[in-house]
Amino acid sequence: MIILPGNREAQDRCNVRCIHKDRIETARHAALASEENNRMAALFKTMGDPNRLKILWALGEGEMCVCDLAALLNSSESAVSHQLRLLRQMALVDNRRQGPVLYYRLNDDHIHALIHIALEHIRE
Repeated sequence: MIILPGNREAQDRCNVRCIHKDRIETARHAALASEENNRMAALFKTMGDPNRLKILWALGEGEMCVCDLAALLNSSESAVSHQLRLLRQMALVDNRRQGPVLYYRLNDDHIHALIHIALEHIRE
């Protein structure tokens, strides 16, 4: 560990500047590959939009079509369709056609778990 004198105190900083080389090396070794890091950041960015999160939450209860989601969100079908396209591109939702109706659902249980874990976290 290298200790350098701190130049000011702050609530979110150490009172002294010190570098823990072993911790840095451990973090470097455990770091995500750049592509994985970028994909994960894109996933959270996509899920971070309030309307897309409402869609994901609703689909956690079961399949819905664009018309249903638009009515739920009090939004246009065009706007919801755009959001669903983004969610599908990020592999968060999938769809199936039954006659003239296109139903959307969460892509897998991981998506359901992610939003429920986030809810548990904010409720702590």
